Amino acid sequence: MRILEVSEIAEQIKEMCIEANHFLSPDMEKAIHSAVQREKSPIGKQVLGQLCENMKIAGEDMIPICQDTGMTVVFVEAGQDVHFQGGSLEEAINEGVRRGYREGFLRKSVVADPLIRENTKDNTPAVVHYSIVPGDKVKITVAPKGFGSENMSRVFMLKPADGIEGVKNAILTAVQEAGPNACPPMVVGVGIGGTFEKCALLAKKALTREIGEHSEIDYVADMEKELLEKINKTGIGPGGLGGTTTALAVNINTYPTHIAGLPVAVNICCHVNRHAVRVL
Repeated sequence: MRILEVSEIAEQIKEMCIEANHFLSPDMEKAIHSAVQREKSPIGKQVLGQLCENMKIAGEDMIPICQDTGMTVVFVEAGQDVHFQGGSLEEAINEGVRRGYREGFLRKSVVADPLIRENTKDNTPAVVHYSIVPGDKVKITVAPKGFGSENMSRVFMLKPADGIEGVKNAILTAVQEAGPNACPPMVVGVGIGGTFEKCALLAKKALTREIGEHSEIDYVADMEKELLEKINKTGIGPGGLGGTTTALAVNINTYPTHIAGLPVAVNICCHVNRHAVRVL
C-alpha cells in the first residue's frame, strides 16, 4: 500500500492549471505549426500564423493562451494500491484549482448555480472524473474547457439501424452546425456507445488523446481519418474564415452498448485544446 498526501495532489493540480492555460501540449503546438505549412487559403494561413504568434507571446510573457480559461475538468486514474490521507481528495483537487486560478491570475468563469449565476470567484468546483486502475500510481489529467466550443457539442441517440453512416453524418452535422463558433481549427472528440452519459464522457476523454495517435481498432482509426478529411473539405477553415484546416484531429472512443441503442457524443474543442498530464 502506497500512502499519498492529498496536499501533494492540490499542489500538482495548482501547477497544472497554470501550465495548461499558458502552454499548449507539444503535440498540439506541433499540429498547429504543421497546419500553417499545409493550409491552402492565404487568409487561413494568416490566421494560423497569428495563432502561432499568440502561443509564443503567451509562453514568453505568461499570459493565458485564451481569455476564456475554462471550467476545469480533471481526470483521476487512481491505482487501487494507493491510500490517500490528509483530508478529502476532491476537496484537495478543488483547492488546487482555487490556488491555480488565483495565483496564476486566470479568469474565474464558474457560477455556483446554473440559473442564479453568481460567480464562485475562484473557478471551483472542478468537474472530476475518477477511475480505479491497477497499481500504485495516480495519473492526473487537467483539461480546462472553454465554453465557446463546449456549447457547440452534441449528443445523438441514434437507432442501431442508422449504423456507421448515421454515426458519420451525426459527427459531420455537429461540426458543420458549430462552424466558426467553435474557434477552429478544432479537435473533435467523439464517443460512441455506452449510455447517454457514458458516450459524452468518452468524447471528453478523447480530446486528451495525443494528436496523430489513432484508435487501436482498425475500422475506428479509418473512420477518424475519413472524417478528418471530410471536415477539412467543409471550407469552414481557421477562425471560420475559410480554408482547408477546419480540424486538427478527430479522436473517437467506443464502448459496448445496449442492443436497442447507438449513443453518439461529439465534444468539440477549439484550437487551444488544453490539457496537462502528470503521473504521481
